[in-house]
Amino acid sequence: MTPAGRRIVAAAEELFYSRGITAVGVDLIAEHSGVTKRTLYNQFGSKDHLVTACLTERDQRWRSLVRAAVDASDTPAEAVTAPFEALRTWSETNTRGCAFINALAELPDPSHPAHRVAAAQKLWLLNLFEELAATAGCSHPATLATRLLVLHEGALALQPLPVDSLPESTDLARMLVRSGMRPRH
Repeated sequence: MTPAGRRIVAAAEELFYSRGITAVGVDLIAEHSGVTKRTLYNQFGSKDHLVTACLTERDQRWRSLVRAAVDASDTPAEAVTAPFEALRTWSETNTRGCAFINALAELPDPSHPAHRVAAAQKLWLLNLFEELAATAGCSHPATLATRLLVLHEGALALQPLPVDSLPESTDLARMLVRSGMRPRH
């Protein structure tokens, strides 16, 4: 990506997150990124492709943070709840909830490329929870993964409110993991 393309993505991502995807036009993005609309369209072709690029960049940063949290875990059981620890770090600078949930709400058409990126991000996290639960020896890893995703996404959805639900969600996640551990013989 060119330097102008990176500036466009950075400005667009901030605007989409703070104001909403559908509320932000390309004029405002061009103004905030210091480029012309022509440059924006030359770089991305359309607003839809720009939204997709922004969500893809955000998804890569999120996955890297989660992978680092998983890798830093001392035990396989601790790794299962590592995405909650990653969310704690992520939430220090992202306080308006989940950009992917917001995108799914604003772009309900499953064929929209940005909708597909947002949906894939959620399915990736679900699959990661299941893989980590299986590795940790939890019984019913798919069921546990779904429950953990519900807790994780609930904490994200409540983020804009003056309710810090992440500590409770993390504690519940740890309880679920402990209760799902198979006894070792």
